[in-house]
Amino acid sequence: MTAKAPAPPKAQLPGWREKLIENLIRLSGVSAVVIMALIFFFLLREGIPTLGEVSLADLFARRWYPVEDLYGILPLLAGSFLVTVGAVVIAVPLGLVTAVYLGEIAPTWQREILKPIIEVLAGIPSIVLGFLGWVSLAPLIQNMGAPTGLTAFSGSLILAYMALPTIISITEDALYVVPKEYRDGALALGATKWQTIWRVVLPAARSGIVIAIMLGIGRAIGETMAVLLVTGNAANLPPLDAGIFFQPVRTLTATIAAEMGEVAQGSTHYHVLFALGIILFLITFAINSLASWLVGNGERKRA
Repeated sequence: MTAKAPAPPKAQLPGWREKLIENLIRLSGVSAVVIMALIFFFLLREGIPTLGEVSLADLFARRWYPVEDLYGILPLLAGSFLVTVGAVVIAVPLGLVTAVYLGEIAPTWQREILKPIIEVLAGIPSIVLGFLGWVSLAPLIQNMGAPTGLTAFSGSLILAYMALPTIISITEDALYVVPKEYRDGALALGATKWQTIWRVVLPAARSGIVIAIMLGIGRAIGETMAVLLVTGNAANLPPLDAGIFFQPVRTLTATIAAEMGEVAQGSTHYHVLFALGIILFLITFAINSLASWLVGNGERKRA
């Protein structure tokens, strides 16, 4: 009896289906670019009149008090910078260490418990975290000797907590995709577990780690409601001394959220708030561009 002929390979998608999927993917990519361009165009349209209504010297002055037509944004830039830098200093080391522990050291059963918990933390609304910071964290900081509990340090702690799930999850995923052969080869050459992680695994996952850090920074810069509640909302330049992080500040995002609903459309105040949106957009664009450059530069060096 003759052997049964093997079944023919499963037919691929007909040409029109492949073309449809390709066009949908292309349309999605183009749509994202178009939407971002429209957003930026809208910000420009509403924010550019600021240059004709407020001089650059007044715009980059030290006092923000719209009631008296004072639109100095330096206190807002300083507040955003302080809160973001504090959050990055706290969140990046803690996030990287936690991701390394989850990806390289923790037993499987522990990783399966901890990682879903960390990912769930990312879903907590920012307004809830801000309220908890206002009710619980601020009194603790004030009891430590600060003049008030609503400070840049309070905002940094809340933003660090909010950025941690992003940094941990993406970094752990980047470590996971490093081939097992890299680890086995390093261990076979006599490297210790820590040397393998530090010298082999982390450099191999550098691109993903950079993306994780940049996304965490972007989350900190763009956050609004949490910092609106816990930073004190004082549009003043904090003094350059040891207690700079324990002074009330106001960020760009908090200013837009707090004042946009109270201004008349077409007024100078209205246009300046949109100018703040342009600045935030450009800062975010610069961070993403830096991340792309770092990732590309790392890939070129490895090649």
